[in-house]
Amino acid sequence: MEKLVYEQLNETLYAETMSNGLRVFILPKAGFNKTYATFTTKYGSIDHHFTPIGETEAIKVPDGIAHFLEHKMFEDEEGDVFQTFSKQGASANAFTSFTRTAYLFSSTSHVEKNMDTLLDFVQHPYFTEESVEKEKGIIEQEIRMYEDNPDWQNFFGLLKMMYHTHPVATDIAGTVESIQDITHDMLYTCYHTFYHPNNMTLFVVGNVEPDAMMELIRQNQARKTFEKPTPIPRFKEEEPTGVKERELTIPMPVKLSKLLIGIKDKEQSLSGSDLMQREIAMQLLLELMFGQSSENYQTLYQEGLIDDTFGADYTAEEGFSFTAIGGDTDQPEVLSKRVLELIEAFKEKELDEESVERLKKKKIGHFLRALNSPEYIANSFTRYQFNDMDLFNVIPELEALTMDQLKEVVGQFDTDNQTSICIIKAKEDDGSGE
Repeated sequence: MEKLVYEQLNETLYAETMSNGLRVFILPKAGFNKTYATFTTKYGSIDHHFTPIGETEAIKVPDGIAHFLEHKMFEDEEGDVFQTFSKQGASANAFTSFTRTAYLFSSTSHVEKNMDTLLDFVQHPYFTEESVEKEKGIIEQEIRMYEDNPDWQNFFGLLKMMYHTHPVATDIAGTVESIQDITHDMLYTCYHTFYHPNNMTLFVVGNVEPDAMMELIRQNQARKTFEKPTPIPRFKEEEPTGVKERELTIPMPVKLSKLLIGIKDKEQSLSGSDLMQREIAMQLLLELMFGQSSENYQTLYQEGLIDDTFGADYTAEEGFSFTAIGGDTDQPEVLSKRVLELIEAFKEKELDEESVERLKKKKIGHFLRALNSPEYIANSFTRYQFNDMDLFNVIPELEALTMDQLKEVVGQFDTDNQTSICIIKAKEDDGSGE
């Protein structure tokens, strides 16, 4: 077992790769009552074209299958695994994102028993043709519920405007039509390919003794057999650099319209330290441009164009990255024009070094506070690790960020060719009462 000491953070991380390829990380937190564990596969909604393990021909599977598989994993021959966790005093959950699927539990007691339960149910798929057909109705209801969610529609409407071919533009749950094509054989193919331990990471954080916890995990994994791991070829169609379309307006029954402006990065293939530096630089620049203490934010607020829902965020994974800026407004077209004007004006100004250093310190403070959250640590660490980054290097990377790097990144904001806009427009009342 490897011991990694982060003196600046006063943290010690224990790491080991099991003989089956599973990477395990344990972060002891003395004084914490709760233990939190995530068991995550590097498999998300965008992984729909790949070569299955042990085969030579690539296949395409229906959109939404990773999320569908997550739903089915909680069933076993004896019923629902949620009940088992509940009896053992644990709270369990799962989620699917664009790039990963995670299963997790938190508990203050019976941690060892809950760890075995987590490992065993994720490594023991059980679904029948009948249960798969039944699940389609449940997921269809979930998809239709999100069709009525204006924030969800705003976000995916924006992605559809930005991306031509990349599957990030497709809803994580798929569509009502795509999930009808999912079969139980497809689910098993995806499971055996992407849920191999070699493609997964287990992270444990809390009041645990690392030697004992690692030994429990070793013994659990030694009781199971897996196919020989092989790399998983994943395929994506070539994505053009520019955006697909400029603007989309979706009428919905909302009291206040919603605006999202997306700026697609020209470079979509960053990974490792390059991706980390880009992400840190973008977050800092967006805070400078549109953070609540920024001059631009105050200007837009005084002009009556925004409320406290307004914000800016940066999303980056290997293969796609973009900025999203917006919020609720009764003048989406005016706000859109003003935001783009302010970005162009920001590009022309000299960056204030004093403000940059102040923001760096603020972000370091936020990061240190976040390290008190087991949920933040486990989920963020795994995401960073899947992108060949180290969560515990955030502060050194932030401190090393130079003004020249920031100037280079800010110069890459392209409000002409890389920008899309999605507006959720408040429907006018037609008097029908609907």
